[in-house]
Amino acid sequence: MSRNPSHRPTDRPGPQAGEAPAINPTLNKGPVNQRVPEGDNRPRLICDDCGFIHYDNPKIVVGAVCLHEDRILLCRRAIPPRIGYWTLPAGYLELNESTEAGAAREAFEEATARIEIERLLAVYNIPRISQVQLIYRARLLSPEVAAGEESQEVALFRWEDIPRQEIAFPSVHWALDHHRETRALRDFPPFGNPAGETGHY
Repeated sequence: MSRNPSHRPTDRPGPQAGEAPAINPTLNKGPVNQRVPEGDNRPRLICDDCGFIHYDNPKIVVGAVCLHEDRILLCRRAIPPRIGYWTLPAGYLELNESTEAGAAREAFEEATARIEIERLLAVYNIPRISQVQLIYRARLLSPEVAAGEESQEVALFRWEDIPRQEIAFPSVHWALDHHRETRALRDFPPFGNPAGETGHY
């Protein structure tokens, strides 16, 4: 939800021609004070100088379970958290990017993988870290993959060979299992968190 900042000053004198702007230590501190804005119902960070309100909203993560024949693409993480553990190619959605394009970009960045998105597999809620994860089902256009900057290595695993004890996050387990359930289906509603999994792990 967005609101227009209030109480923006309009009559402060600016610097004259050829002058450097005066530095006032009481101004330009940015949105650093927390309080409930007028018309809102929860504390926000507010700039007392200009009235700007900073809305800190949940992050959207996009990724894909990428299949080539009967093998699934996994990436061993080279960055925190969970360095050295296996995960799906996934990451934060960028500005002005569709979720499908973001999932395809992440697969290329992390595994130099070119994929074709098939359909939305699941939407997972991880409120503990304010994340919403959109995971797609996708087809690898080629088995030629290689580790990107955020991966130590990448590999294609048959189902029985997936290193379950070395999976980075619970939601990766969920996505793998949900993909397995729908491998023979062309159409199905997207999954959510498994029963009892609130995302507060």
